[in-house]
Amino acid sequence: MRSRSSYTIRNYRRDVGVFLGFLGEMGVPFDRAGRSQGRAFLAAQREAGIADTSVKRRATTIKGFYRWLDEQGELPPATPGDSILMLRYPKAGQRLPHFLTQAQVTDVVESPSRAPEETPQTLRDRALLELLYGAGLRVSEAAKIDLRALDLLNRQVTVAGKGDRPRVSIFGDPARDAIAAYLERGRPALASGAESALFLNRFGGRLSVRSMQHVVRRAGVAAGVLQRTHPHLLRHSFATHMLEDGADLRVVQHLLGHSSVDTTQIYTAVTRGQQE
Repeated sequence: MRSRSSYTIRNYRRDVGVFLGFLGEMGVPFDRAGRSQGRAFLAAQREAGIADTSVKRRATTIKGFYRWLDEQGELPPATPGDSILMLRYPKAGQRLPHFLTQAQVTDVVESPSRAPEETPQTLRDRALLELLYGAGLRVSEAAKIDLRALDLLNRQVTVAGKGDRPRVSIFGDPARDAIAAYLERGRPALASGAESALFLNRFGGRLSVRSMQHVVRRAGVAAGVLQRTHPHLLRHSFATHMLEDGADLRVVQHLLGHSSVDTTQIYTAVTRGQQE
């Protein structure tokens, strides 16, 4: 059984539900749906303005659902040439990720340090921003980091990536220094018990994903960045800057925790666009 996040499972359930609703409107029983109904559904999704990536995901989900039904013996023989198991998803257009310039990233990650006074929160926020960018982490990964996963001496942290697969991420001196300052002067003031999390909220509990998103957004506003600043924008920026500076694509793939190099390949298109 492949490990799936609750978010992924929720998307799968919703995708299947939307398709079953479509079949209901057409008066087609779910076990009689063929490729023609599947293609009609995908076309309707595109006409409704659903993003290509979402249409692709729904096509994949539907095929997976019906493949499972077929394995369970729940599907009758299909009309020749019209099996829904032959459904092919439309090719999604490539959308290049947005990213910040290196100067903009510097302004964003340093913005907490420009506050009128140093507080436990400003130290925490600077450390969080430096780590999100410096290690190219997903915000969900940063939220799960415990103290024991951190190795400041070797500038690395073990995170739980997609499917809770562990990955060792490395970071540079700026992140190390910011984290060290937070651990020395910030976290002790926030801690109120035996919480194992690296990043704490003002009540001493684990800082949530939503709170981390707010920290990044606030830093972007303080830095004067015009586009909406979010954790994944820092991750995109990390990957783009690594490749701009000559890093090997496979190295960047490992650092980002991508299972396929094809996912990382999109950043090469971004860097080519900058050079043209």
